[in-house]
Amino acid sequence: MGFLRSQLIETLKLPYPSTSYAGQTIVITGSNTGLGKEAARHYARLGACKVVLAVRNLDKGEAAKKDIQTTAAKGVSIEVWKVDMASYASVRAFAARVEAELERVDIFHANAGLVRSEFALAEDNETNITVNYISTFYLVALVLPKLKATAEQFKTLPSLVITSSGAHRHTAFPQMKEANILAALNDKDYAGGKYWMEQYPISKLLGIFAVRSIAKEHPADTYPVTINLPSPGLCHSDLSREAKGMQKVAFTLMKTLLARSTEQGSRTLVDAGVQGAKSHGHYLEDCKVAQPSDVVTQHPDVQDRLWAELKAKLEAIQPGVTANF
Repeated sequence: MGFLRSQLIETLKLPYPSTSYAGQTIVITGSNTGLGKEAARHYARLGACKVVLAVRNLDKGEAAKKDIQTTAAKGVSIEVWKVDMASYASVRAFAARVEAELERVDIFHANAGLVRSEFALAEDNETNITVNYISTFYLVALVLPKLKATAEQFKTLPSLVITSSGAHRHTAFPQMKEANILAALNDKDYAGGKYWMEQYPISKLLGIFAVRSIAKEHPADTYPVTINLPSPGLCHSDLSREAKGMQKVAFTLMKTLLARSTEQGSRTLVDAGVQGAKSHGHYLEDCKVAQPSDVVTQHPDVQDRLWAELKAKLEAIQPGVTANF
């Protein structure tokens, strides 16, 4: 009933963005289409100084830029930058560009994500896990210094918004009982077998655990950046573009009957960027702080184990990077 109420009733209450973003720089990954593009449209309409569309395909990014410019306020700069979340090297190069070329970052949306139709590896992990979890938090670690510097220089509270999903509720996370959870999520016979339909929900569940771990170590009253996780709800978007078979049928049927428009879903992302310190470390639904699934709240030991595994993974990718958290 909660899901139906959210989709059918709370959707009508989602606040239409009206805050001025004059002088601010906004970065959005996965912004050539879907929720990221519509969020960028709001920021450009509301006068952001600069909006960076971080995309995998530059041609599609340029097309999105051209479209967004038709509704942008006068003087807004829209730039298209390359980032491929399936490549650690691409993530690293993009973050280096953020550090070198942007004077400030006021809101950073780690929005890029995907739903894979079948088991495959990207870098050295299953692709859902690489893109939606490991690369996302690698990017978070790499851009946090810029957001912290923005906070200090401009006396502001920047936001780092990681797009989450209510789909995290649709798994009992069977791999949490394994000695090495990330290894279990890489096991094709395990994760790619009867648990395959849970792999995307798990990838989003992992992100919630990670943000709660960051906030546990760095609470809001002492941290210069707000990190939160809005769920946009079920929306019309390209997230399931790679889905096939029954997975695609299920997505299509659900979207036809219940989905929010892409613009409505994007409001949750934009709203998360102005929620402020009260939302630090929290999962959000319908533009409000919400309780995540019982798997998250009832297993603090699993949260600690996952945080240790994630930090070890990130240190293997780039030694010293976890100090940025």
